[in-house]
Amino acid sequence: MPQGKYFDRIIDRLSPQDKSNVQAYVLRQVKEKGFFQTVFNTIQEGIIIVDRNLMIRYANRAAIAMLGIPENIEEQKIGRFLKDVDWTSVQKTDHDGIERISRQEIEVLYPTRRILLFYVLPHEKDKDTSIIIMHDVTEARASTMKKMESEKTQMISLLAAGVAHEIGNPLNSLNIHLQLLGRKLKRSRKKDDEAIELLSVAEKEVKRLDMIISQFLQALRPAMPVMARVDLKQLIVETLNFMRHEIESRNINVECSWADACPGVQGDADQLKQAFYNIIKNAIQAMPDGGTIHISCTYDEEKIEISFADSGKGISAEDIAGIFEPYFTTKRGGTGLGLMVVERIIREHGAELSVDSSTDKGTVFKIRFPIAAKRIRMLPAAPSTEKIKN
Repeated sequence: MPQGKYFDRIIDRLSPQDKSNVQAYVLRQVKEKGFFQTVFNTIQEGIIIVDRNLMIRYANRAAIAMLGIPENIEEQKIGRFLKDVDWTSVQKTDHDGIERISRQEIEVLYPTRRILLFYVLPHEKDKDTSIIIMHDVTEARASTMKKMESEKTQMISLLAAGVAHEIGNPLNSLNIHLQLLGRKLKRSRKKDDEAIELLSVAEKEVKRLDMIISQFLQALRPAMPVMARVDLKQLIVETLNFMRHEIESRNINVECSWADACPGVQGDADQLKQAFYNIIKNAIQAMPDGGTIHISCTYDEEKIEISFADSGKGISAEDIAGIFEPYFTTKRGGTGLGLMVVERIIREHGAELSVDSSTDKGTVFKIRFPIAAKRIRMLPAAPSTEKIKN
């Protein structure tokens, strides 16, 4: 905000009383504002304050540089600079007046191409104001693969591979013997339906353990996705069927709403099912006393969006910044790899992943897949000025 406007507003609010008191008040405000403005303009993170109408009320130097905000800041809406963000959902207020904490990663092309990780936080005292904190993670994303090849990561990968191999062998043996036992029970003259059902549960649990080991290995030694046209609805149904026993045993209700004639996308079916599994698993663990998972799908001409919403305990403002970092976990006995795998898979599919959460109200994971690549307009070649020799 220009200093002149700021001072004018202060003076307008003052009653014409003692001039010395007015002067002291104005000087105090100037000093306080000058101090905080210096601090905000020094830090590398972008800070933006918006009101209920999403009009920008303040932006520090870093934010202005990141988004190319013009001088008339107070006449600008944040949606002009951070596009493809569902601001209505971000600023949604719960029934009890609790504001959501939102975390999202987005690519901006102006004034230069950047990948920004931004958080939207409600102001603790002023409910009509939201604070946007932006981090430029362009270089961090570019160097992620280099870090994964570091000596420390290689040592962990080798150790994990050895442990997983030693666990995998007895699991395979156990699975084979369970299958043989199942065939024997089915051929028995006196069938024991209860024993067959218990055996089926044991087989599913062995398969689940095998999937966890595969997930652990893939987190440390990721494989490139093998792309093909996939039906997202079918992948989610298969994932839910695989997790049916765990969902029912935890008293979880699953609701699905799907758009008609939902188009397919290009993706690796196995990796996407793994990502969906991790998100649903995370939702289940957030609801130890039961609850509801709502899965929905919407689409338009450019993208298809899958939403996973739970009614769990939510994610705190302190924790939401680290949920996709390796080995970060708030769960007892957790590995801190599940959401890291999700973020990597979604990123390698060219999709966007965002998280909205309200403490004690629940969390929503949204994945936006591109339906078709945008066409690039090719300019005609300039006519040649070179003369053709005879």
